[in-house]
Amino acid sequence: MRHQTIPTYPTMRSRPIHRILLAVLFASLSLHATAAEPAQETPEQRDVRMAWWRDAKFGMFIHWGLYAVPAGVYQEKPVAGIGEWIMKNAKIPVETYAKYADGFNPSRFDARQWVKMAKDAGMKYIVITSKHHDGFAMFHSKASSYNIYDATPFKRDPLKELAEACKEQDMKLGFYYSQCQDWHHPGGGVMGDKHWDPAQEGSFDEYLDKIAVPQVKEILTNYGPVSVLWWDTPNSLMTPERSAKLAEVLKLQPQIIYNNRLGGGYKGDTETPEQHIPATGFPGRDWESCMTMNDTWGYKSADDKWKSTETLLRNLIDIASKGGNYLLNVGPTAEGVVPEPSIERLAEVGRWMKVNGEAVYGTKATSFGREFGKAVKGRSGYGSEVSVSSSNSWRCTTKPGKLYIHLFEWPAGKFTINQVEVKVKNAWLLADLDKKPLGFTYQDNVLSVSLPAEAPDKIASVLVLDIDGTAGQLPDYQVQSADGTLKLDASHAEISGNTVKLEDDHIGFWTDPEDSVQWPVEIRKAGTYRLSFEYSLADEASEVVVSAADGSLKVKLAPTGDWKKFETKEAGGIRIGEAGKFFLKVSPGAKPKTGVMNLRSVTLFPQ
Repeated sequence: MRHQTIPTYPTMRSRPIHRILLAVLFASLSLHATAAEPAQETPEQRDVRMAWWRDAKFGMFIHWGLYAVPAGVYQEKPVAGIGEWIMKNAKIPVETYAKYADGFNPSRFDARQWVKMAKDAGMKYIVITSKHHDGFAMFHSKASSYNIYDATPFKRDPLKELAEACKEQDMKLGFYYSQCQDWHHPGGGVMGDKHWDPAQEGSFDEYLDKIAVPQVKEILTNYGPVSVLWWDTPNSLMTPERSAKLAEVLKLQPQIIYNNRLGGGYKGDTETPEQHIPATGFPGRDWESCMTMNDTWGYKSADDKWKSTETLLRNLIDIASKGGNYLLNVGPTAEGVVPEPSIERLAEVGRWMKVNGEAVYGTKATSFGREFGKAVKGRSGYGSEVSVSSSNSWRCTTKPGKLYIHLFEWPAGKFTINQVEVKVKNAWLLADLDKKPLGFTYQDNVLSVSLPAEAPDKIASVLVLDIDGTAGQLPDYQVQSADGTLKLDASHAEISGNTVKLEDDHIGFWTDPEDSVQWPVEIRKAGTYRLSFEYSLADEASEVVVSAADGSLKVKLAPTGDWKKFETKEAGGIRIGEAGKFFLKVSPGAKPKTGVMNLRSVTLFPQ
């Protein structure tokens, strides 16, 4: 499944042009529409409603449905793509796909065991698919007999059992519902394609009124308190008028939290980046990264590309450090069993959370304002030599009076932060129950904390700093080399926007004209500087504006022919009238057709 309605912003390295255009279109529909939200509330009321979710940080996504029966195989051949999209990807006729229900008997399903697994992993809420795009309801629905109770030998309602287990174990429960796409019921939508079976033809309004709206009423009425409603994949069919019908149903659960994928201009409560972590999160918005443990959401028997516990745990920390939540997916089998690699990894994450959960739950984003770029030891512009300052070596979460430094790499003897304003009263390791104080020094905006020789945890060790007030990062100004050259790498950029993000060694996913990147720089001599860009751009020219101090330059970038093909090209000169410290900013000069560019670096040369 690809959830994203405002979609996973496509990586410029790999997405076909039509997929990129769809992404931009859907982003425009969802981000810039102005339809009224279903309920008006004050900021204070919203804070109360969102409080538990903001504190939770970690939830379990469950993709479970009829697609678990074929498990990625149709007519004895593997089907490319994610497991839950097999009906569409293989163009399986409606009647043929529906027959999978005859063999769907998840007799090993144990709701209490699932909830306990999530709870032991440190998760605070569960969101499960009540109906995915294949149209099959995983609950006893009166609106359609195409459901697990009426159409299968199972004859049980797993959502009811899960709701009871969540209540018993004090776990919040939410439901995913595919409101627009439905490949079974006549009139249901199909994302980016046409119906492939005449049985799918019909009126979308009739589908909405007779299937989607009634089923959403059922899941919001029959399963106790519902904490989250997770919509997915709207398209142009979801007009403001149609979306309003579903938004009205949300009033059945006034405290519910819903995401930004309803359609029709409803922004919802949460942004939903999928399968990636935005470099700077979504300042001013609640957000949640949803990710898989392997490559697929629904169970696919051949998918054994499991992420390591280290990756999963550091994802959680990274997301929390940017103020977001982590919704981590499991895809149970047709028997109702969560795959063993998922169970093992969740248990390992849970063991870490039992020791270090204080540094995740209820925390807010880093005080330092952005990801830290990769610092090169002794490099000009980065103060004194640094012990740790790479983008992959640590993250920070905060609570009033405390900084939690999550160390991914254990420094030799001490941890140092350059260019920081902070008043530290005490320092200790969170894994140390005795809170043995660690020595520290603070001089010339450089904080150094002495550490023991061995790390408490091989994946992430948490250093606690007890502070007065709040901490802040001073701009880490990059300065020219001896010959006047200044190279600005992507990993050092301050990134701002909804789509743009740091990918490995370059900035990508840059499709929104409001997004920008900038670097704090120190220019020691006024004058005109030639610019060069190391970038890639597929087959459409792009335009950007470079601004610094009192100078600006409009730059047209020619295509390099492929998103993976990086080239270095000069782009004219920019006049900087005075030496000093300021930001050099790159922003789109016009709305991009497919994407602004993939950017590795910008270099200034004295002219």
